[in-house]
Amino acid sequence: MPIFGYIATVVLAYLLGSIPTGFLVGKARGIDIRTIGSGNIGATNVFRHFGRVAAIVVLAVDALKGFVAVALLTRLVWHVFGKTGTATEREALEIIAGLAAVLGHNFTCWLRFKGGKGIATSAGVLVALVPYALLIILAVWIIVMALTRFVSLASICASATLPFATWATGGSPTMIGITAAMTTLAIYKHKSNIQRLLNGTESRLGRSAPAQPPSPKPSP
Repeated sequence: MPIFGYIATVVLAYLLGSIPTGFLVGKARGIDIRTIGSGNIGATNVFRHFGRVAAIVVLAVDALKGFVAVALLTRLVWHVFGKTGTATEREALEIIAGLAAVLGHNFTCWLRFKGGKGIATSAGVLVALVPYALLIILAVWIIVMALTRFVSLASICASATLPFATWATGGSPTMIGITAAMTTLAIYKHKSNIQRLLNGTESRLGRSAPAQPPSPKPSP
């Protein structure tokens, strides 16, 4: 695989991932999603303010970005640049495309490199790369979500499970390492949620955030 093939994959996958779906849905309603709720452009914030249908659209498109980058974009690049490449090079190309798509979503160039948390886009990547591991972390997400009603906590727990699920389903050492990197990035992007969980101010799905205690007035 020529170096130009890898460069083309990174650029195209990043641009695909960088499409700010939630922001565009909000703009179609005349609202900048970054100015309301958590300020995140992901499906959860869209659901809270624009409803279920809008959230499903955002979730599906964000996931599709990751899947298309790995499953379809790499086929195009392979056809153009790497017909004689090895299976290892093909796997590397798919991994690069997946990571670039997630980075594009998390740090979109269209919004001054401030994007979403990458959970849906990562799920789309995982459907293409490690579908059986995805089933395991999806089960973890559903269980934690059912028990706590915290979307962020469910996403963090599912992300933390990913490298172990990849190992348990026979993933290669390279794939385990890559999913560990995806886990690290996902948890980093949830740092504000982790702080709110620790403070007891994180919103549960379907409920408003707990009220903040009023600041004490200065003594006269």
